[in-house]
Amino acid sequence: MINMGNYAKISNVFHTILESRHAKILKCIPIILFLTKNFFNETKKSFNLKQSFLLVLHKKTLLSIGNISLPDFPLLLAPMEDVSDPPFRALCKKHGADLMYTEFVSSEGLIRDAAKSIQKLDIYEKERPVGIQIFGANLESMLRAVEIVEATNPDIIDINFGCPVKKVVCKGAGAGILKDIPLMVKLTKEMVRHTKLPVTIKTRLGWDNDSIKIVEVAERLQDVGAAAISIHGRTRAQMYKGEADWTKISDVKNNSRMKIPVFANGDINTPEKARMIRDQYGLDGAMIGRATIGNPWFFNEVKLYLKDKTIATTPSIKDRVEAARSHLKMAIDWKGETLGVLETRRHYTNYFKGIPYFKKYRTKMVTSDFSHDVFAVFDEVHDKFKDLVCL
Repeated sequence: MINMGNYAKISNVFHTILESRHAKILKCIPIILFLTKNFFNETKKSFNLKQSFLLVLHKKTLLSIGNISLPDFPLLLAPMEDVSDPPFRALCKKHGADLMYTEFVSSEGLIRDAAKSIQKLDIYEKERPVGIQIFGANLESMLRAVEIVEATNPDIIDINFGCPVKKVVCKGAGAGILKDIPLMVKLTKEMVRHTKLPVTIKTRLGWDNDSIKIVEVAERLQDVGAAAISIHGRTRAQMYKGEADWTKISDVKNNSRMKIPVFANGDINTPEKARMIRDQYGLDGAMIGRATIGNPWFFNEVKLYLKDKTIATTPSIKDRVEAARSHLKMAIDWKGETLGVLETRRHYTNYFKGIPYFKKYRTKMVTSDFSHDVFAVFDEVHDKFKDLVCL
């Protein structure tokens, strides 16, 4: 016979676990299963209970945004102006990124059919899943922008409530909306209603230190349909100064009412910090930005360290040349010879960072107007530095 007193106690434990997706609690599951092994084996009926529990638990621990399944502790490419374009996103996908976000797109630019804004909607099939991020503060414009974005068939629509740049904030958009939380909630609610795609949020802790209410704000956004939230660990007043406060992001995750994925953003520039985000702060994943510029390999470096604390080898000259070459080829395919050559120039300094006596080669790369000349410099660099051990 099953001891019903024990059954009630263990059921309560299971209920607590299943209602929480906090990483630290989930680590206790193997211990709980061991302690309850004899209990489950008491009768055939309890075997079915065990199977049901494991099935529900498995579903609970899978991470998803809408119908998009993601691996355990996914790594997201942050939306970065003039960086997160299709060629760069494709490189990051190749080197381990799990979810891409585009550069942010102005809702006003989209409804005016501005060429630059429309071009930001381009997506490669090989980079999926990908979310298109839009910003704005006017409800009508945002809803029209949703329709335009949805027609391009992204996997996710993301709302930028976090950009601290003055030209965005002064229009009440980006982080500017942190001064008007009711409008922030209303925009999210109406945009969720207006699309079949999952809607995610990118935001900051608050406008300044005196107005940090991110736990409440995140819960309200979840309640109106947000499918996930990424939080930069600074206020708008901080811009990019000081250190990101991951503790306050963890507070969001620890809110027992939060069911959607909570991703950390800000200062995740080493594999060790990414592991801290997961193990110490219990967050669902990491959105990584500046650490990936000129370093798309960073995603796989993080994954290797997350697995068993292995330190990845530094990308070789061959790796760097291949990345730069691939980036330029994709940029030309996307924007044509002239713009492709011009807009890829900004990446070369980062791709070849730390290589001694490199100035003359970099100068050739950024002053050549034709792709065949740039490709020739890549070949020259490979031959010159192929035996260099990169540190």
